Amino acid sequence: MKSVDSGLDAAFIEKQRRRLMSLRSELLAAAQSAQADEADVRAQRVGDVVEYEDDAQALDALERDANLAARDTQRLERVARALQKIEQGTYGLSDRSGKPIPRDRLEAVPEALYTLSEEQHLENNPS
Repeated sequence: MKSVDSGLDAAFIEKQRRRLMSLRSELLAAAQSAQADEADVRAQRVGDVVEYEDDAQALDALERDANLAARDTQRLERVARALQKIEQGTYGLSDRSGKPIPRDRLEAVPEALYTLSEEQHLENNPS
């Protein structure tokens, strides 16, 4: 990958680093809360009279929580990669092409690792 300057100033990168650290803390707290909620649901089920409707609702809630946890895990990985890129001096450059990621995209999605068109291509063509 050819070295390209991201065009981002040090103050912006530092602001993004702080945002990423805060986002990482929020995602970790949400994951811990979800695990605690799941443990509570499972603990309540032990010894209770089982109602099929209650089971269906509990399973549905657990499935939704699992989907959210998977999404948050993927986002945590992107946050970790973005923080690593800050340390390496490559924040704001696409992991795929090395092209600069527009500042407005980074402001909206601080953990962005690709340009919008690259991200859309990856979503539409998973490998």
